[in-house]
Amino acid sequence: MKNLPKGDKKLLNAWAFYDWANSVYTLTIASAVFPIFYEALFSDRDHYIDVFGLHLKNSALISFITAAAFLVVSFISPLLSGIADYVGNKKSFMKFFCYVGALSCMGLYWFDLENIYVGLAFYFLGLLGYWGSLVFYNSYLPDIAFEEQQDRISAKGYSLGYIGSVLLLAINLWMIMGAENDAARMEAMRYSFVMVGVWWILFSQYTYYYLPKGSKETGQKLTKAVVFNGFKELKKVWALLQENIPLKRYLGGFFVSSMAVQTVMLVATYFGAQEIQWSSKEESTIGLIICILLIQIVAVFGALLTSYASSKWGNVPTLIFINAIWAVFCALAYFITLPTHFYVMATVVGFVMGGIQALSRSTYSKLLPETEDTASFFSFYDVAEKIGIVIGMCVYGIIDQITGSPRAAIVILAIFFVTSIFLLRRVHKKDVSN
Repeated sequence: MKNLPKGDKKLLNAWAFYDWANSVYTLTIASAVFPIFYEALFSDRDHYIDVFGLHLKNSALISFITAAAFLVVSFISPLLSGIADYVGNKKSFMKFFCYVGALSCMGLYWFDLENIYVGLAFYFLGLLGYWGSLVFYNSYLPDIAFEEQQDRISAKGYSLGYIGSVLLLAINLWMIMGAENDAARMEAMRYSFVMVGVWWILFSQYTYYYLPKGSKETGQKLTKAVVFNGFKELKKVWALLQENIPLKRYLGGFFVSSMAVQTVMLVATYFGAQEIQWSSKEESTIGLIICILLIQIVAVFGALLTSYASSKWGNVPTLIFINAIWAVFCALAYFITLPTHFYVMATVVGFVMGGIQALSRSTYSKLLPETEDTASFFSFYDVAEKIGIVIGMCVYGIIDQITGSPRAAIVILAIFFVTSIFLLRRVHKKDVSN
């Protein structure tokens, strides 16, 4: 079909709808059902397994696998986004990673400890697919939306993602709660992984139908020079950052903040399963899923409230305030032990989770210079985010492995948020137009 003009309502809605399609991965696989399923596999092993020649705690193992996946993404995203901008086929790259991620989610159906390496490979590829597709999804924002539209449509995307993912998780919860015994509950969880893959592929088709092929009307053939051009583009972005002081300062604050936010989101369920005093295994399973559902529902309002706050007080002051809330949350999380505490903390996380993600993305977009190579700039944004996650997950995993408890790691994350506040204070409000 003919490309829709920049700012077109139908185009904006189609872009935002990809959040509806892919957010089921972050909720079911990264946050809720898979962590519970993974913990249940170790119920008679005291949380430890011999793998890769090491005796590792299960939560430390999954932290290290997660860090490894993000390390790969951080390496290939600048390469591939540079190629995508040069050749002009961002949509093809986005589709490829989407399908790799979705099919890997389906593959998690066969995850078990007897075939741990195969299961970890599907988990690894699921992460790779999800975050790889986001490199190209995020880079479309300045291409399809005018600056004054970006905060609103970014928040709308996250809101659609929360609603869609909650809908599927509610179905999964109904399946799990309706199971007659532990074995049936585990089987229901396995089916939920398959449903994530199907949902992701099915609903992403609406986005692909309306999104343009790329930022250029005609592409060029892929050659060896084009492949290496990705690294040249990254170097060029780094050089431009030296001239764009506000953007450079913002990236420093974003890097530290993202390191902590993404780590909390990725390990929260593992933390809740191991550190909260649930009365039974069944209460733990249902309670943790309810907590994640609560976070997603509250996050819809949190994202919209943050969008309003940024329009009234500015992006940077709003980000600083949200980081302060995160810092207090991590400090208090060290002391929580009861399910009630976990529910209260889940509510707080919900309000600030969606807000900081949506606002971070749109703030970066506003600070970009006038350029056609948006994929390369957003690749730099994604590299900062991914390397931050690698560091955050490694810190969490190492402390968890050494101490046998992740509580000390949570305090370290609070320090990251405080550091981010000081870094963001160097970005002046006038540098980010609203």
